[in-house]
Amino acid sequence: MDKTTEEVWKEYHKQLLGFISSKVSNKQMAKDILHEVFIKIHSKMHTLNDFTKLKSWIYQITRNTIIDFYRTNKDIKEIPDWVEKPFEIDSDERINEELSLCLEFLIEKLPSKYKNAIQLTEIENKSQQELANDEQISLSGAKSRVQRGRKILKEMLLECCELEINKHNRIVEVQIKDEKNCDLLK
Repeated sequence: MDKTTEEVWKEYHKQLLGFISSKVSNKQMAKDILHEVFIKIHSKMHTLNDFTKLKSWIYQITRNTIIDFYRTNKDIKEIPDWVEKPFEIDSDERINEELSLCLEFLIEKLPSKYKNAIQLTEIENKSQQELANDEQISLSGAKSRVQRGRKILKEMLLECCELEINKHNRIVEVQIKDEKNCDLLK
């Protein structure tokens, strides 16, 4: 099934912004890179023959766009090591992509006030003070929502996703459980 750029935007823009923000510390630059990514997606969508590979194709475009950003911005003094090896996708990055898909699904299932708190602070990287201002609540109320949202999200994650954790307490494998093991999927 072919998708339009708008459908891809709706499905992936938040997790891509989170991914880009993890690689680029400047919020505005991350948003600019995201827009550049979607220009490339829009202009090259017709070249994608297998839409089952859409996600990996989008992430490859995103990685390459971030690499281009670092290579063309001579003002940046410290270029990350991963830029020098752009075609190696390490297992941490693959795990992060899988986890972000699982989390994106679960965030959508949160009660609206917690969903909004998590999306603003964790996905869009806004401060808790900005959340408080947006929601017209106190800072302590915003902090409480974020903490409660994280707690609910963690419970949902443990219920619906199979996590394999190594001896160093790092996630090494993520898999979404099937419908019979997760009430949220029913």
